[in-house]
Amino acid sequence: MKKIFYFISLFVVLSFNANLYAVNPVNLDAASFAGKMKQLPNSQIIDVRTSGEFTQGHIKYAKNMDISSNNFQQNAIKLDKNKAVFVYCLSGSRSTYATNVLSSMGFKEIYNLAGGMMRWRAANLPETTDNATTAPASPGMTMAQYRSLLNSNKLVLVDFYADWCVPCQKMKPYMEDISKEMKDKVVVIRIDVEANKALAKELKVDALPVLYIYKGKKLAWSNKGYVSKETVVKKLKTI
Repeated sequence: MKKIFYFISLFVVLSFNANLYAVNPVNLDAASFAGKMKQLPNSQIIDVRTSGEFTQGHIKYAKNMDISSNNFQQNAIKLDKNKAVFVYCLSGSRSTYATNVLSSMGFKEIYNLAGGMMRWRAANLPETTDNATTAPASPGMTMAQYRSLLNSNKLVLVDFYADWCVPCQKMKPYMEDISKEMKDKVVVIRIDVEANKALAKELKVDALPVLYIYKGKKLAWSNKGYVSKETVVKKLKTI
């Protein structure tokens, strides 16, 4: 009984000490993030997106460490805990989780890119691929092509998403339902922002998910973040 009490007490003490020395990650907007990296040229830059996202464009000198992989912490152990670490993803959700993990591991100075690469691109900051040092041309839908999709007598519901985005995944089934259940009144278009970076930037889509409803080519309603099917259907019926 005394031994059990000892281990419980030890666990409480260790947990208290871990919380005592853990640092709070600092959230920075794109311009401040870029400026801070210039101030700390010997820092570590971590891209926590998937390898596929990384190769399509990333911040120069960044190292790809997918937060969704099972070996993120094993790779993080190889980093220098006494050097500043800059962390980012596409929209900021995965990097926020990653910075909390790094904080719990004892990293001393942690910076998170608020809004991720979407805000970085919106600020016209440079990115690179493995073979280039300037921002690559973004393939995908042009604005003219996008506008042509709005040429409909029906309401047009546009869903901007990414495959990794959990709220987007939750909304996908009911988007498909709406497409079938309201086909006489609504056209549903889903656009992958990773495959259409230039378009997303031009439309100022800087978070996910984002919904637009158009009526007669004019924007009638928009929503940023998760929203229920009931809310979307109600909007479609009242517009």
